[in-house]
Amino acid sequence: MTSFNLSAWALRNRAIVIYLMIVAIVAGVWSFNRLGRSEDPSFTIKTMVVQAGWPGATVEDTLRQVTERLERTLQDTPHLDSVRSFTRAGVTTIFVALDGATPAKQVPDIWYMVRKRIGDMRHTLPAGVVGPGFDDEFGDTFGLIYGFTADGFSMRELRDHVEEVRSKLLRVKDVGKIELLGAQDERVFIEVSMAQLASLGVDRAALVGALQAQNIVRPAGTVQAGGETVALRVSGAFGSEQDIRDINFSVGGRLLRLGDIAEIRRDGIDPPQPLFRVDGQPALGLAIAMRDGGDILALGRNVRAALAQATADLPIGIESRLVADQAVTVDGAIADFMTSLWQAVLIILAVSFVSLGVRAGLIVALVIPLTLAIVFAVMDLVGIDMHRVSLGALIIALALLVDDAMTTTDATVNRLAAGDAPHDAASFAFGNYAFAMLAGTFVTIAGFVPVGFAASAAGEYTYSLFAVVSIALVVSWFVAVLFTPLFGVAILRAPKPDAEPAGPGFAMRLYARLLERALALRWITIAAAAGLFGLSLLALPLVPRQFFPSSDRPELLVDLALPQNASIHASLETTRRFEALLKGDADVERWSSYVGRGAIRFYLPLNAQLPNSFFSQAVIVAKDVAARERLSAKLERALAEQFPELVSRVYPLELGPPVGWPVQYRVSGPDPARVREIALGLAATVSQAKGTKLVNFDWNEPARELRIRIDQDQARLLGLSSSTIASVLATVVSGTTITQIRDDIHLVDVVLRATPEERASLSSLLTLQVPLPSGRTVALGQFATLDYAQEQPLIWRRDRTPTLTVQADVAPGVLPETVATALAPEIAELRRDLPAGYDIAVGGTVEESAKSLASVIAVVPLMLLLMLTVLIVQLRSFRKLALVVSVAPLGLIGVVAALLLSNRPLGFVAILGIVALVGMIMKNAVILIGQIDAERAAGKDLHAAVTAACMLRFRPIMLTAVSTVLGMIPIAPTVFWGPMAVSIMGGLLVATLLTLVFLPVAFVALFARDERPGPAPAAAKAA
Repeated sequence: MTSFNLSAWALRNRAIVIYLMIVAIVAGVWSFNRLGRSEDPSFTIKTMVVQAGWPGATVEDTLRQVTERLERTLQDTPHLDSVRSFTRAGVTTIFVALDGATPAKQVPDIWYMVRKRIGDMRHTLPAGVVGPGFDDEFGDTFGLIYGFTADGFSMRELRDHVEEVRSKLLRVKDVGKIELLGAQDERVFIEVSMAQLASLGVDRAALVGALQAQNIVRPAGTVQAGGETVALRVSGAFGSEQDIRDINFSVGGRLLRLGDIAEIRRDGIDPPQPLFRVDGQPALGLAIAMRDGGDILALGRNVRAALAQATADLPIGIESRLVADQAVTVDGAIADFMTSLWQAVLIILAVSFVSLGVRAGLIVALVIPLTLAIVFAVMDLVGIDMHRVSLGALIIALALLVDDAMTTTDATVNRLAAGDAPHDAASFAFGNYAFAMLAGTFVTIAGFVPVGFAASAAGEYTYSLFAVVSIALVVSWFVAVLFTPLFGVAILRAPKPDAEPAGPGFAMRLYARLLERALALRWITIAAAAGLFGLSLLALPLVPRQFFPSSDRPELLVDLALPQNASIHASLETTRRFEALLKGDADVERWSSYVGRGAIRFYLPLNAQLPNSFFSQAVIVAKDVAARERLSAKLERALAEQFPELVSRVYPLELGPPVGWPVQYRVSGPDPARVREIALGLAATVSQAKGTKLVNFDWNEPARELRIRIDQDQARLLGLSSSTIASVLATVVSGTTITQIRDDIHLVDVVLRATPEERASLSSLLTLQVPLPSGRTVALGQFATLDYAQEQPLIWRRDRTPTLTVQADVAPGVLPETVATALAPEIAELRRDLPAGYDIAVGGTVEESAKSLASVIAVVPLMLLLMLTVLIVQLRSFRKLALVVSVAPLGLIGVVAALLLSNRPLGFVAILGIVALVGMIMKNAVILIGQIDAERAAGKDLHAAVTAACMLRFRPIMLTAVSTVLGMIPIAPTVFWGPMAVSIMGGLLVATLLTLVFLPVAFVALFARDERPGPAPAAAKAA
């Protein structure tokens, strides 16, 4: 008995305790209403994008002179995991990925260091390089997206109205950022025939100079007129394309109006920037991101109200359409989880009322909301929002948090039946079980330590599981010893003196017979338990593996990738053809398309794609999950039959950190050609594996290029240079920006280029008239020849080594881990035959799963140290410690059986549950051993003490286990929590039964030699 009894103090100071209870309830209700709501827990996307341009450079030059230099500098980044880059002609894009163990708080400082180091080496890049630019907000999530379509308005007019709406929405509370989707910069095109200019004797350079000179902004000075300062302004600045048409310039002594020899018009940039479409119509979009710590539900309501007010002022013909609304998704998800939470509460209450009786059950009914209220208050205090993981953690913690209250209530009932006064009975549990319960609480929390301290993206994603369960367990202990005794005194009653003592029930009588038989055959019992554990180890490989399951949201993503030299015009045409499949489909609610880029990150775990002209992505919202599955099958068939030129993929949203293609193998080596050969052989192997489909490469498609070979000697004789010729060709084909029109807040580039007939024809290039310094012109074919060649349109590298990734999807019902396991022997054989310097590395789901699992395993030693420390302090015996540790692995028997019977995969979340299960099992073992020690100290012999302790602890231990198992029924069918719930349900149930049978048998076997003939006190010796 301890000298200080917290329960007795609480009974003596009821007013204070009741006051604290009221404060806790009020704080809990207040915190519950102000907790942030979101779909997923926030985790840091530890990737920065560095991009630079070198207009006119080849892929090889860009790779060697820009990508290579930047990568060398970026490889010195602290906590670096990898540097990945893809290089196109004139553009390099580099992904700097930090190690998963990098603390989130250090990431901004690392990105600042990256900027500084790149700035320091900027002068070493070739002249003409644009940038580098940085994007360290790669992980911003835009949970609300609205599309705007226009009927009878130009895209510029639509953009002006959408910009006004954007300005109003930026003032809404909790709005952090708004991006405009699909906007096209305007250009004023001056299209003129180069042949006509030559025939008229117009010098192109003089024409450009005249336009620039008239439009330039130059100060004309000021005049001090008396006491007034008057600024001088010179007219001539371009205000519209009409001003450009009206320009006259002198040619051969006569004036020519520019509008008479050129087509001048305003249009969108050519080629277009990434496009946005809604339900098959061109659109502009507003993507809205929430500020950190905001409430997505409140944001959704506020944005809808502000948008309704803003769109009411839009002219007829401009309509807003919902594209993505995370608020609705979160609202539904939280409503479902809250329903599951209340269902779990009702289940546990039902178990309590049936097993403990009405009065004792009423105590549990009061303890649950009180404990939850305090948990909500602490969650608010430490900044844990309500989302998928924290709500699931509350359900998992629910059964655990009533464990101590049940123990205290059960002890109070027993002491009242033994004749103790109410105050003594209510404080008995603290004196006898409080520290055993506290040790059990710490052991259980230690079981969740790998969840909380796993240094990986998956660990960061699931961190709140550890935090919420730990908070709930600590709070439940204080509630059990501080508040529960007051409930006990107020509600529980001693049995009437003339009442017949209730005999043991059927379950307890059955357990008593089983225990007696097991003690009599203790070595057979121990061998049977060991045999079952061995069988579970043998059966473990039969359980399918999985990283994270697919989301249960109704969205489908469809990737549409053309050959990598395709233009955005080809991507747009492909997207239109694909959208025709969706129109009128009964399973489709709505859809949006992103042409020339991937979808903006509207969902945190989305595997976001950067802009590429050959790539498009559609986001389809199905009617429900069943419709999503039907639609997926239909679209896969249609894409295979009608779009054979595409590398396409139809897939649902992912849960957990983004991965992309589930099956990936990276082939790397110094020679890109050899890398391609190896990758082709590897792809053949992957395509033959059972369950794989859509095998493809992230790059492996040579594209043709037209090389203009200049006779340099002849060019010099004509007074030409490669620079002059390149400038003329750029003007003809792509156009050259010569000046700008200042239109309101917009700057519109004025682009000079050839007519469409001259631009579109490769055959007419040789007849292109190139101006000479003398004023004459000469055909390009007189000093140049044309030939075709092939080059890679882009090259991926990883850690400065060319890397080609073989990618594949899996058939329905097949898990990527299963495919990777089956392919492992063949991949190992291929790897053995590789030349020196070449390698094949597994990527995708398998790699991410291995990294995440390794991060968990790395923390297991700390978990074991904490557990063993708590246990040795509580038990003070190495033999008892060994007993408790020997019980912990027995949960694997139930885990394997439950997963196999339910056909659930062993995923990352399920593994976390198994690790946490160790603490739950040990807690029961600690309490049971403590009761055995108490019975031996009371003078009973070993056999009698073990039997009495088991009979006394049978009901509370089984009650806790049954409550936990039944309390997880509401989340067992869910996609995310189901495997973990099934693992804990099966493991805890079997382990509890074995704890009540195996542990007492092992205790007797281990301590039998301590028994001495004579009085029982000898049995009380500590080991």
